[in-house]
Amino acid sequence: MSKPRDDRQKDLFRPPLDQIIDMGHPLVRLADEIDWGFIDQRFAAACRAGAGQPPLPTRLVAGLMILKHMHALSDEELCARWVENPYFRYLCGEPSFCHKLPFDRSSLTRWRQRLGEEQLAALLQESLSVAHKTGALAALLYAVLWRCAERMKA
Repeated sequence: MSKPRDDRQKDLFRPPLDQIIDMGHPLVRLADEIDWGFIDQRFAAACRAGAGQPPLPTRLVAGLMILKHMHALSDEELCARWVENPYFRYLCGEPSFCHKLPFDRSSLTRWRQRLGEEQLAALLQESLSVAHKTGALAALLYAVLWRCAERMKA
């Protein structure tokens, strides 16, 4: 099995995210506690490289799916927020800030189809369990409820 592509090299001119963000932020705590190796193994069948470009790193895709469901975002909203938010990037394993997505938005649809409902449910269950254990769940839940209230006002 070939390895998913990971062309995100450290850039000498970009500071690493872990040097410019609050390492106590709920998404940072969540990212640091998730067993990414377990998720990598669980998704190995869906991540097999075939014809065409190598697949995206599992952590990137898994992180995007967690964020999408955690914040109830459309693919378009998720991609826009990912570009702006260094905490979203950290959760997804990005080493530094960049000004564009490292993938095509249509990749999200293909990944959801490859993973299926059962795998996505397992991913969300794992992330919720970790968020609860680390205390990040309360802060994230508050943020989600605040966003829902803001959307209702609009």
